Amino acid sequence: MKKILISACLVGDKVRYDGGHNLSPYINELMNYFELVPFCPEVEGGLKIPRLRSEIRYGRVINEKGKEVTKYFKKGAELALNLCKYLHIDLAILKENSPSCGVHYIYNGFFENHLIKGSGLTSTLLKQNGIRVLSQNEIPLLLEELKKENI
Repeated sequence: MKKILISACLVGDKVRYDGGHNLSPYINELMNYFELVPFCPEVEGGLKIPRLRSEIRYGRVINEKGKEVTKYFKKGAELALNLCKYLHIDLAILKENSPSCGVHYIYNGFFENHLIKGSGLTSTLLKQNGIRVLSQNEIPLLLEELKKENI
């Protein structure tokens, strides 16, 4: 069965900055088609749970107290890419809006709860290396693609 990388929070792991998760209602259906490889770049990069919220501002990741934490996000992105290469993963499903995993949108960097077009560090690195990256919002479309292929 083909392996895919998936944000750990989407499978119910409590790895969000606030100690919560973002369990996707599509996980069981995805497991009919893929072996899921959960991964949280922020935790793997060395950040704790819970942790301060972070956002990308002018290419740097800053936490809500103004401390730069880019190195943790870069390390997590590199570890995600290494895992994909090692396991021959060419598809990732990541959590939209995250400074690591945002696929199409991230927060604006000023903690104003305002989304802008952009990608998180992990999402960007994976895309640059030829990995197809989808957000959790695109799972229904992926499942439709898979169902059509299996007809």
